[in-house]
Amino acid sequence: MTARHDIIVGIDAGTSVLKAVAFDLSGRQLASASVRNSYATGPGGAVTQSMPRTWTDCVAALRGLHDRIDGLAARVAALAVTGQGDGTWLVGAGDAAVGDAWLWLDSRAAPTVRRLAAAATDRARFEATGTGLNTCQQGAQIAHMDRHCPDLLDAAEVALHCKDWLFLNLTGVRATDPSEASFTFGDFRSRAYSDVVIGALGLRHRRGLLPEIVDGSQITHPLTAAAAAEIGLPAGTPVALGYVDMVMTALGAGVHTGDAGAACSTVGSTGVHMRAVTADAVRLNAEGTGYVICLPVPDLVTQVQTNMAATLNVDWILSLAEDLIAETGTPPGHADLMARIDGWMQRSRPGSLIYHPYISEAGERGPFVDADARAGFVGLNAAHRFPDLLRAVVEGLGMAARDCYAAMGEMPRELRLTGGAARSAALRGVLAAALDTPVRVSAREEAGAAGCAMMAAVAIGAYGTMDACIAEWTTPLLGAAEPPDPALVQVYDRLFTCYREARVALEPVWASLAASRAHGA
Repeated sequence: MTARHDIIVGIDAGTSVLKAVAFDLSGRQLASASVRNSYATGPGGAVTQSMPRTWTDCVAALRGLHDRIDGLAARVAALAVTGQGDGTWLVGAGDAAVGDAWLWLDSRAAPTVRRLAAAATDRARFEATGTGLNTCQQGAQIAHMDRHCPDLLDAAEVALHCKDWLFLNLTGVRATDPSEASFTFGDFRSRAYSDVVIGALGLRHRRGLLPEIVDGSQITHPLTAAAAAEIGLPAGTPVALGYVDMVMTALGAGVHTGDAGAACSTVGSTGVHMRAVTADAVRLNAEGTGYVICLPVPDLVTQVQTNMAATLNVDWILSLAEDLIAETGTPPGHADLMARIDGWMQRSRPGSLIYHPYISEAGERGPFVDADARAGFVGLNAAHRFPDLLRAVVEGLGMAARDCYAAMGEMPRELRLTGGAARSAALRGVLAAALDTPVRVSAREEAGAAGCAMMAAVAIGAYGTMDACIAEWTTPLLGAAEPPDPALVQVYDRLFTCYREARVALEPVWASLAASRAHGA
C-alpha cells in the first residue's frame, strides 16, 4: 500500500438512503454522496425492494463521491459495505436476483412466526441465536416462503442480505458476515451456523441456500474488473464485508470503548438499544426477545433490543399538524416543524399522558414481539393540546428505550446516542431522565459507514486491532456527558410503571383489533 492510498470508503445501504462516505486512515470524514432509496408496499404486509436498482443506486453513490474528492481512484485503499439488516435477498443462476427482496419491514411471515414460536424447539433456537423470532428475519421469511411460495426458493441458489448483495456485485463472492449469520441461523458463541437452529426453523432441506461466512475485519476480497469499470475504482481494490448496519452504527458511535456499563442507542426511524458484553455474560430473557449480535472484536457481542418505530412516531404527529395547517393555509415544511419541537416540549407538562410508540404496521419487536401491537394515547382529557400530545410521543420513545434496556438487565451507566434525534436537546433530556443516566452524543456524522470502514482499516493493516482503531476513530468524537434532571427522573419512574401496565393490558385489545381488521377486509 503506497502513501497515496489514504482513503477508505464505507458504503451504508440503509432503508431510506444509500450512502458512500470517504474517510482518511485516521477516521476523519472527508466527503459523502447519497442516493434516496425506494421500496414498494403490497397486500398482506409485503414490503419489497428491487435488487438491481439497489446495485445501480450503489454505483451512483460511489460515482458521486468522485465529484467530491479529486483523484479518488488513486487514493482509495479499501472499500467496506454494510446495510439494512434482516430481510431476504434471493440470488439465482448467474448471480441474478430472484425477484424483489423482502425487506425487514415485510410482515407477511407473521403467521409462520406464530407457528414456529409456539413449537417446543423454539427455546433451543433462541438459546443458540440469542434472538427472538420475528417477521423481520430471514429465517422466518424463508420458512414462510418454503410453505407458501416455494418456487422462489427453488429458483434461488443463495439467500443473502442487503449488504451481501452489494458485496456480491463488488467482488463476485457469495457470502454473509458472522453477525447476520449467527443471529438468524447460528450460534453467537461460535459465530457459525447451527443445525439446532436450522432444524427448529424447519429448513434443513434449504441449508444449501446459506452462504459462506466471512469476517471483513480479518479478510478482504478484490474488486472485480466489471465492478471497477462501473464505479470508477481500480480492479483489485480490497473490499471488506461489514457486519449488519445496527452494530456498525454502534461501533462508530461508541458502544465499545472499554468503559464498563456504557450502552448505545440509535434513535432514527427505528430505535436500536444495545450494550457490548462478552459472549458468556449474555443473559437471555424468559420471554425470548431481542437480539444478540456479534461485534468485530474477539469474544464481544452486542445484546440488543429494537423498537420497530422511533422517530417515525414523531414524523407521524408532525404530519398531522402539517395536514391540519394545510387546510387553512400554506403548510410549514417538515424541517420547520421539527425545529419547534423543543419549544413545544417546554410548553407542556411532563408525564401527563402515556403514548405507546408502536406506529409501524408491522407491530413491535422489542422488548416484546407482537405484530398486532399498535400506537395509542392513554389518559387524554379536554385540557390537553398539541404540545402535550407531542411531548407524550417523545416521552414514549424514552419509555420504549427504558423498556428495552430493562429486558437486558440493569440500566446503562452511560448512554451514547446517535441518529437524527440526537440533535434534539429535549429528546436527550427525556432519554437521560427515563434511564437515569448521563447521555453523550457522538459527533460522528455517518456512524454506520464509519463502522464498516473501521473493519476495512483493521483488515488492511492500518491498525493492529479493532480496539486501537476505536481509540482513534470513535472515542475522541464523544461529546460531554449530559446528566439527567433529578426531578424528571422521579416523574418518569412513575410514568414507566403506568406505561408497562398499560402495554400489558392492551395486548388482547390489539389482537381483537387485528381480528376485526381481518374480518373487515
